[in-house]
Amino acid sequence: MMIRYYIGNFFAGLFLCNAIPHLASGLRGERFPTPFAKPHGVGLSSARVNFVWGFVNLVAGMVLWSVSGVVIGLNLGFGLFLAGFALIGVLMARHFEAVRLGKKDKS
Repeated sequence: MMIRYYIGNFFAGLFLCNAIPHLASGLRGERFPTPFAKPHGVGLSSARVNFVWGFVNLVAGMVLWSVSGVVIGLNLGFGLFLAGFALIGVLMARHFEAVRLGKKDKS
């Protein structure tokens, strides 16, 4: 049973980190890649789509945070939360850097 809470902690971090760039882009009125663009994750989606996608990620992360009982401190659950946050952050930074430098196919 405890493993479900640890998995929830990890994914809470992942969803909350993923919400940040989409919410920020949407609120600034900027286009940014989403899974709904063509090609997926490379093409640009509208600011509205980004805001909605960021909001969905925010809600998912907050629900997982509350259900899995993330407790801030030196414990395994919070460590997994931070690991999920850091992992998706590093992967997104790498991916979007490649998109901006034109190293990902936009066709």
